[in-house]
Amino acid sequence: MGDIDERGTALSEPLIAARRLEKSFGRTQALRGVSISVSAGEVVAVTGPSGSGKSTLLLCLAGVLQPDAGEVTFDGRRLSELSETERTTVRRREFGLVLQFGQLVPELTAAQNVALPLLLDGADTKPAHEVAVSWLERLGVAELATALPGELSGGELQRVAVARALVTRPKVIFADEPTGALDTVNGAQVLSILLSTAREQGATVVLVTHDNRVAAHADREVVLRDGEVELVPDSTEVMPS
Repeated sequence: MGDIDERGTALSEPLIAARRLEKSFGRTQALRGVSISVSAGEVVAVTGPSGSGKSTLLLCLAGVLQPDAGEVTFDGRRLSELSETERTTVRRREFGLVLQFGQLVPELTAAQNVALPLLLDGADTKPAHEVAVSWLERLGVAELATALPGELSGGELQRVAVARALVTRPKVIFADEPTGALDTVNGAQVLSILLSTAREQGATVVLVTHDNRVAAHADREVVLRDGEVELVPDSTEVMPS
């Protein structure tokens, strides 16, 4: 059953939701009871100053970090109730993750990095490689298919990382400052490809950014400050007690 807003109207069940998340690193409390929900097909920008908890929230939603308190649900399933193997499978098949500096495997070529999620899921090498190269072509870096990450510029690394995130056609794309390492022109191109592809595939996007120009492309913005939601522009952002 979905949530109810303050007017008593039934809301559709969110695809992914966080309820009262808390997360600390030593004495630093990164999240202080954050609750948000994201509907299927929605593009949500998470904004706020440095140190506000944006990246921590994204990694908790993606199941990379375990919150100290609260829960994350995806497609009706509590991530905390899944085994580590099950969480890994969800992240590999249903989530795409783009981090600011690419985070590619340094020993693998660009094409091998993009093909890796497919290979880990049992795909044969040749078709996985062909799909990977097609995504690199779409991102404008097909000529770099055989290059190692150490041979790529920051912008090229990010394009490869976006291709890797999209190659499995995930339900949710988590992007942490995806244009942060890019100049204005390249950043706009990569963001356009990322969001247009997500919308074509009906994917949900959770996008962390400090750039208002990037946030303007989202359907909705969630502002964090000091580990808490500062601004709730939409009533669906408040989860019931």
